[in-house]
Amino acid sequence: MEEKSGAEYWRRNVKLVLTLLVIWFAVSYGCGILFVDALNTISIAGFQLGFWFAQQGSIYVFVALIFVYVWQMNKLDREFNVREDE
Repeated sequence: MEEKSGAEYWRRNVKLVLTLLVIWFAVSYGCGILFVDALNTISIAGFQLGFWFAQQGSIYVFVALIFVYVWQMNKLDREFNVREDE
């Protein structure tokens, strides 16, 4: 991988990580703390939605974001021909 493509690879990697962290922050802090009163007006299976996000939802979103990261990084690695066994 040459210098320019290496810099582009890491720029896109950092952009992906920052994007996923912003989503996780919005879900865990926003839905679990900031917007909890508005979300608590919605009930799912007897639980208020704000409470669910604070207790379970942010964890599920975090796990989903891990899978999204792996999928996107594998795609980026193929695009830049980066292999882990080199």
